[in-house]
Amino acid sequence: MPKITPFLWFGDQAEQAARFYTSIFKNSRITDVVRYGDAGPGEKGTVMTVGFELDGQEFTALNGGREFEYTLALSLVVHCATQAEVDELWQRLSEGGEPNSCGWLKDKFGVSWQIVPDALLEMLKDKDERRTQRVMQAMFPMHKLDIAALRAAYDSDTAPAGTS
Repeated sequence: MPKITPFLWFGDQAEQAARFYTSIFKNSRITDVVRYGDAGPGEKGTVMTVGFELDGQEFTALNGGREFEYTLALSLVVHCATQAEVDELWQRLSEGGEPNSCGWLKDKFGVSWQIVPDALLEMLKDKDERRTQRVMQAMFPMHKLDIAALRAAYDSDTAPAGTS
């Protein structure tokens, strides 16, 4: 077992969320379901926790009540090799949720995700500040990241507006 396992708190949808996530990512599965007993605090027999793996990464989901909500302060980053992978994951995870800027989205359970193409990370590592600035300027207005548009900004000889 890894030393660090993300723990996700849900009102009462831990099992639905785990099934949703495992249906999206390859090499994923539900590993166990623990139910509340007589001691509660949930109703006896209802799901307390769900252990699951997403592409080999272990997670635990808890039905802990509605006291807490997710914020963008914590998100799950998914690294994507291709635009097709970005498109598929963006479409599936944002279904019933809400898009945000710069490749971020909230899924229908309120969990924040960043769908990030590997190409973006490579472009941002460039030592030429003008190139990385153009990529950042291109990325800011995007919801779902577009590798071709980011690459065009990276390869452009034109400085972003407001720079010299």
